[in-house]
Amino acid sequence: MDARTILAKLRTGDRLNPAEIGWFAEGLASGAVDDAQAGAFAMAVCCHPMSEDERVALTLAMRDSGDVMTWDLPGPVVDKHSTGGIGDCISLTLGPAMAALGAYMPMLSGRGLGHTGGTLDKLESIPGLSTELGEEAFRRIVRDAGCALVAASGNIAPADRRLYAIRDVTSTVESIDLITASILSKKLAGGAAPLMLDVKAGSGAFMRTLDDAGALAASLVQTAQGAGSPASALITDMNQPCVPSVGNALEIMEVMVSLTEDGTDTILSLLTAELGGELLRLAGMAETRAQGAAQVQEVLSSGAAAERFGRMVAAKGGPRDFVERWRDRLPAAPVERPVPAPRAGFVAAMDGYEMGMTVVRLGGGRMRAGERIDPSVGLSDVAMLGDEVAAGDVLAVVHAADEDAADAAVAALVPAFEIGETEVEPPPLVHRVVT
Repeated sequence: MDARTILAKLRTGDRLNPAEIGWFAEGLASGAVDDAQAGAFAMAVCCHPMSEDERVALTLAMRDSGDVMTWDLPGPVVDKHSTGGIGDCISLTLGPAMAALGAYMPMLSGRGLGHTGGTLDKLESIPGLSTELGEEAFRRIVRDAGCALVAASGNIAPADRRLYAIRDVTSTVESIDLITASILSKKLAGGAAPLMLDVKAGSGAFMRTLDDAGALAASLVQTAQGAGSPASALITDMNQPCVPSVGNALEIMEVMVSLTEDGTDTILSLLTAELGGELLRLAGMAETRAQGAAQVQEVLSSGAAAERFGRMVAAKGGPRDFVERWRDRLPAAPVERPVPAPRAGFVAAMDGYEMGMTVVRLGGGRMRAGERIDPSVGLSDVAMLGDEVAAGDVLAVVHAADEDAADAAVAALVPAFEIGETEVEPPPLVHRVVT
């Protein structure tokens, strides 16, 4: 078996068997497959989409190219993945809520990518907290707190790490087959099942349209199930942020409001309940999604989820009194500047991509891999779809490191909001469920 023979089959649209796919994934991890061959593989998959069986085989082969974790805990071990969007901090409320209900939620998470924020970057805005933990510490925190979000080690799905870098420079990132295998190989290597998939659709998501989001959701669910993991997907709206803030420390503030101030009617809490309810159903802890959602809302409002969040923060090096003193513990930017509405009307639409990139340009994200970020910058008090505004009303508040950065952000954000003359119905939080 060799790369040239496998690539020749792909070029002509012939199907690969699991052994061929497994050989290629191992070659990606070991270096036996060179960059040119990896790029040819990615392009061939883009041009000749895989069958479901091939997609499952690629996912499992990339999972098995490195370490695969197993868990021995006195309760269901579950996980969740979001395809990403602006103001998406749901993992930070969902993990503690599931832990408070008796499940265990170990999450191998990521950093900011493009215009979207990263959960690890958000957590690291808490002073002293580290997400770069070894496996022993990760296991201890999951056992004691019930949840933990950490950076994946280099030994988790190394074939995917290699192929992902190749896809980025060969214009093959958009392949649903490769996206699916990339996401699931890492999640399945984490050892948790069942798996809840939050597939975002809208201006602030990678998948802008419902059709694209639906295709990805179906691929993720079918492939996860084919690989032996129970899974469901919710296609959720990302035409506005999940919280009225975008930026690392600012989103942590919104998380703490939901965990400590009974904000059960916020988008963040409602989506946490919907995703958690379905995850509880998959894990056999609730008969229906609605029943599970009610359980999640209860632990959010009672403070039980906040207590689990506090345990996790302290175990990862953060302040032990963070839940009680979070307003004093998070960094704040020195300059705040309102974004004024140019005219009266109703917020009809917003450019989520531009909002996310504005935060990146403020220093809250990365233009290049490895760059340091400023956790204090971003946007707060973001007007939501359907809000009525008068001329000069605040559409958002920019938090910046200096006056020049604030001026540039305001100039970019004014046209990012569309103000209409007629009342607008906000979009549904959940467009549909894929099982």
